[in-house]
Amino acid sequence: MSKHILMVIGLVAASVVPASAETLSLKVMGQPAGSGLIANNKEKPFFENLAANTGIDVAVAYSPVDVTGIPDSDGLRVLKSGLFDIVSIRGPQVSRDEPSVLGLDLVGLNTTFAAGRKNTDAFKNYVDGRIQEQFNAKLLGVWPAGPQVIFCKPEITGLDDLKGLKVRVGDQSAANFIAGLGATGVPMPFGEVQQSLSRGVVDCAITGPASANAAGWPEATTTVLPLALQLAINGYAINLDTWKKMTADDQSKLEGAVTALVDEIWAYSEELYDDSMRCNTGVEPCEQGKPYSLKEVPVLDSDIAVVAKAVGEKSLPVWAEQCNAMSPNCEAEWRATIGKNLGL
Repeated sequence: MSKHILMVIGLVAASVVPASAETLSLKVMGQPAGSGLIANNKEKPFFENLAANTGIDVAVAYSPVDVTGIPDSDGLRVLKSGLFDIVSIRGPQVSRDEPSVLGLDLVGLNTTFAAGRKNTDAFKNYVDGRIQEQFNAKLLGVWPAGPQVIFCKPEITGLDDLKGLKVRVGDQSAANFIAGLGATGVPMPFGEVQQSLSRGVVDCAITGPASANAAGWPEATTTVLPLALQLAINGYAINLDTWKKMTADDQSKLEGAVTALVDEIWAYSEELYDDSMRCNTGVEPCEQGKPYSLKEVPVLDSDIAVVAKAVGEKSLPVWAEQCNAMSPNCEAEWRATIGKNLGL
């Protein structure tokens, strides 16, 4: 077990809400508190009001991952350990432990919300099976943080200008893509990025506009290139031991409520993207974020073509080798589902 997990066992135990013998008690590890409005306006209220949302007799202790002291890359390990009953999985971060998760959101695959919904629906059952088998957890649903775009401290005019720069990336697929542009992909926890941009540790960084706005990235950058590379697919999963202790009725209520939450987040994420792009670039109306004055770079047709080709030429071949090494049928299942839709 990770030393980070061991360090917080006492913290979590102390935070559990006392419950009667009949009341279900759930420990939930959420998205980082500083990651934006989806976590604060949708996820946190949902779990803190889970009893009212579901009709289940349940008491919930909700803790953002950055409050627990556990690295967000340990989400699946936390589920397997049973330290938390439900985890808001950060897809890009946990993909090192379970590569199939990354198959939901390869660079160039989900350049629109519609494409993302179709592709994740096609492959999430396979990912669920892997998570059940490897981490004793059940996937309840997946959702997007939003289109992942590029923020830079030096002014850029397109992808060609990234050559020679250091770019913060969220997962291996993005790192491979960035390397193909002649830049260096730098994995880095979300909470460290703003300061790293300010100090020049990295020149650029990739995330969604809403998350960037919430974390103050526009204070340390000059330019945003709104070219969607990925959707940053995240999800909710529950420890199987906890799941099996629930009655069939409570299981049904929980699944139904999480499905409704996920549907709400898909719509909210799209709304946030549009508003946050306006906020980051000083355009009105800016309703849900802080106004900044970043320069928005026009997206070139040639850059759109580079991203579109990335799936077949770069993202899929590299990811398939990694995923097949852990699960021999991984690539075949991807091609039979998402790949079938794309003709790959």
